[in-house]
Amino acid sequence: MVPLALLVFAFVAVSLPPYLTLDSDRSRVPSPPDFAPHYPMLVAHVLFGSVAMLTCCLQVWPWFRQRYPRAHRISGRVYVFGGVVPGGVLALFIGAFSPFGPVARVSNVMLALLWLTCTVIGYRRARQRRYGDHRRWMIRSFALTLSIIGNRLWGAIVTVVLIVTTPGIADDGDRLAETTAGIGTWLGWTVALLAAEWWLVERRRTHRPRVGV
Repeated sequence: MVPLALLVFAFVAVSLPPYLTLDSDRSRVPSPPDFAPHYPMLVAHVLFGSVAMLTCCLQVWPWFRQRYPRAHRISGRVYVFGGVVPGGVLALFIGAFSPFGPVARVSNVMLALLWLTCTVIGYRRARQRRYGDHRRWMIRSFALTLSIIGNRLWGAIVTVVLIVTTPGIADDGDRLAETTAGIGTWLGWTVALLAAEWWLVERRRTHRPRVGV
């Protein structure tokens, strides 16, 4: 739990400050000229996403959940309504107008839809007191929330591989950025979600009661 929290805090500490300046020149994502609200929506998305990432650390902490169940519920509501829901809705618009090409746009919109869907279903299962289902859906939601970290890692790996294997791409910055984003965005959330599903299947299999012969 501690390594995860440190990783998330470090990521937020590095990623968030440039957007607090409200200087679009410091944005990692260039604003498309045909969508004026892109930058303010991106700033809001980063803020809500940071809330989701930080509260996610509390939600996956077993000790906190068991020792402080009321605080866990409050943190969960902040995660849903102060993080994922507004951040996910904004991500739909930002993703649809991504400057990194159609492959990245489709990936970003799908990620936003899945992020919202898993989170809303998980919240509804908690309200219905179906806590087993609630945990499973929220694990999927948490995986998608933190997939942005994997996105950055995959982006760096893909960039290196493309430069080594694709002659001339290093001299074409736009092509390199679009190709890297297109591959990296898909790998970021699909690998995270598949890992979460594998963990859920393995956990269910290992915790299945044995039937005596």
